[in-house]
Amino acid sequence: MQHATQVRLTREILAHLDARTTAQAADIMYHATSAYDSPQRLQLEKQLLFRKYPLLMGLSGQLAGPGDYLTDSFSGIPIIVVRDGEGTVRAFLNVCRHRGARLVEGCGHAGRAFNCPYHGWSYSLQGKLMGIPDRKSFAGMDKDGRGLTELPATERDGLIWVIPDPGQDRTLDVDAFLGGMAPELASYGLANYHHHETRILRRKLNWKIVIDTFLEPYHFGVLHADTVGPIFVPNLCLFEAFGPHLRETLPRRTIEGLRGTPEAEWDLIPHSALVYVLFPNTVLVMQIDHVETWRIFPAADKVDECVMYLDFFIPEPAETESAKQHWDRNMELTIRTVNDEDFPIGEGIQAGFASKAQTEIVFGRNEPALAHFERSVNEAVAVGQ
Repeated sequence: MQHATQVRLTREILAHLDARTTAQAADIMYHATSAYDSPQRLQLEKQLLFRKYPLLMGLSGQLAGPGDYLTDSFSGIPIIVVRDGEGTVRAFLNVCRHRGARLVEGCGHAGRAFNCPYHGWSYSLQGKLMGIPDRKSFAGMDKDGRGLTELPATERDGLIWVIPDPGQDRTLDVDAFLGGMAPELASYGLANYHHHETRILRRKLNWKIVIDTFLEPYHFGVLHADTVGPIFVPNLCLFEAFGPHLRETLPRRTIEGLRGTPEAEWDLIPHSALVYVLFPNTVLVMQIDHVETWRIFPAADKVDECVMYLDFFIPEPAETESAKQHWDRNMELTIRTVNDEDFPIGEGIQAGFASKAQTEIVFGRNEPALAHFERSVNEAVAVGQ
């Protein structure tokens, strides 16, 4: 983040602390509970948000060298993302063009080709069909037309993006998509971060409720009184929109220590958590010393279930046992906070929606990031209908 932006945000936080205020939306927002429990609404979200929009697949460090790959099927589309021999990131449907078997699972290193585990068909890292056992039995087949189906993909400033729809145009303009946020994300040097651990979490609540959890500190002093509550200033946040994306700044109590120090020395990062929503489904959190990405998806066709893919990235690889234990403790605190506190509340909210106890909920003016995200989803679904 540019220093001028850090100074501007720090000034705003200190002013709110003095006035005992927070960033506010123009008005309160009433939101229909059907956004969280309607099967028809979920189908629209899956068809539009999880097929047509660029989705974050990971950070560059997860594909360190040629042949490194990762897979993803949470959008409902089986995807391989790989770094080819020229260093370019490519994405393909993870299905063999012979009988449709998945070529690979998880993540790893493919060497110079992908080999189908079913009948041994092989494909280059550029997706070209290379080898067919008993090739004479397929005489007359257009081999050049049976390569892997490629998806629009790009790598920019340490972030890897893929559009799951093979019918989309091959170009993927990240600058236009991020609505002005790209330079700020670039400033963090995300390409230099190292992957530490991945956790997959499944809970019985709508995927949007998970994202809602990150978008207001109004609950910190109550729900998180014994965990992260003492670390952050409750009910104080800054909010800025970048098209449907957003940045939320959550100040730590230590920010008071910047008072009286020269602005030229101000560093906001150690005194805040910067929460970015990369629309539609990724929450990227810049912490003091690490980066978290939360990629949230609906589970199958269930309005009340979701799957979360949490990746923990650190500035240097954990090469000693003490370093590994340090980052493991950080991960456990993160998991404990959401699993023991946030998500049980969210599951109770979802159960309330299912009971039809009410038809709408309300977002206060002190929850501007939350209102912006849900309004952006509403607008995207309406446009796509």
